[in-house]
Amino acid sequence: MPNLHSIDPEHAAATGAGLAARAGARKAGPVAVAMAGLVSLAVVMGIGRFAFTPLLPLMLHDGSVTLHQGGWLATVNYIGYFLGAAVCMFIRPDAVRMVRWGLVATVLLTLGMALPGGMPAWSLWRTAAGVASAVVMVYTAGWCLQRLAELGKPELAGLIFCGPGLGIVVTGLGTSGMVGAGWHADYGWLAFTALAAVLVAAVWRVFVPEPAPVPSAAVQEDVPADNHAARLDAQTWTLTLAYGLAGFGYIITATFLPVIAREALPGTVWADLFWPIFGAGVVAGALLATRIGMAHDSRKLLTIAYGMQALGVALAVAFPTVVGFALSSLLAGLPFTALVAFAMREARRLWGPHAPRLMGLMTASYGLGQIAGPPLATALVARTGGFASSLACAAASLLLGALVFAWMRRAWPLEGARS
Repeated sequence: MPNLHSIDPEHAAATGAGLAARAGARKAGPVAVAMAGLVSLAVVMGIGRFAFTPLLPLMLHDGSVTLHQGGWLATVNYIGYFLGAAVCMFIRPDAVRMVRWGLVATVLLTLGMALPGGMPAWSLWRTAAGVASAVVMVYTAGWCLQRLAELGKPELAGLIFCGPGLGIVVTGLGTSGMVGAGWHADYGWLAFTALAAVLVAAVWRVFVPEPAPVPSAAVQEDVPADNHAARLDAQTWTLTLAYGLAGFGYIITATFLPVIAREALPGTVWADLFWPIFGAGVVAGALLATRIGMAHDSRKLLTIAYGMQALGVALAVAFPTVVGFALSSLLAGLPFTALVAFAMREARRLWGPHAPRLMGLMTASYGLGQIAGPPLATALVARTGGFASSLACAAASLLLGALVFAWMRRAWPLEGARS
């Protein structure tokens, strides 16, 4: 993936310290690369995006937002995610520079949520945080997957996608403790800012630009073939649209799960623990993904993942009990980042070294699905008085996605496909 590692002339004239840093990055082994990707996604997804979910009940209790305003803050974050993903389709920067900028921005924007300013400022911070999370998601995935392939350890990719789940577990359990201690939401944002800063510092030196390789004649001859492979054909568009269904299917649960649980089970101590259970499911699913051989058809795995998540979302509607919510949280979380890993793997199969551009398109589609979720949920809550109908719509979209991937396997069998 030379375009992700290319550098501009000022980097070619880097100082001795910069050259030493790059040399250190090249020595990073596959485990270090995978762990750096894990931490990066834990920061931008687990904290930058989804710390809002467990903190929303605290913000509602503090009176700083209403449910409608909370839904709006979630929506603008997803709009930012879409915008960030769309930008990734049209720019070809140095990947690690984008990751670094996005991580720093996430720390500062998380801090902004603890500061005065009210809805106008918070809306701006949540939008920008969405942009940062999409950019870091795309370029972390692209850079780490490429480095792991170069190091001969592509199966470690699943570790990268444990990051969001671990971030969700930490923020969920942390917020549960904050509720018990009577904290206000702004103290929670400050605590998560400090945690994000420590994590960013821990992986900073792994994400270092590498010198651009000098292209050989053989490499130059291969360029036309790669360009020809990057086609927006029917298979690519179908993959992109099906991936967008996952964005809509999970987002209502991922935005409102603690609120839904508190509404369905008032007074129970479990209400604040379903979100960490969701996060634990995310981690378990990502780890299981590392045990699945690369030879498996990713579309078959995606069919299973979508079906499992559809079942998880539906359980919250069918069985609104402690056991029902626990199973729902686990089953909805298990495929969450596993299906992202499988979809990104499929993007690399289809577009090879140009995969980050396709990943950007797919992430934009995912972002559009996310944008639609919170407004639909709040509108249906206002009309019906509960979340059951919106969760049913989410489960239906995931089931549709599973059927699309099952159809894709028949329409485009792997025999003769470029690998």
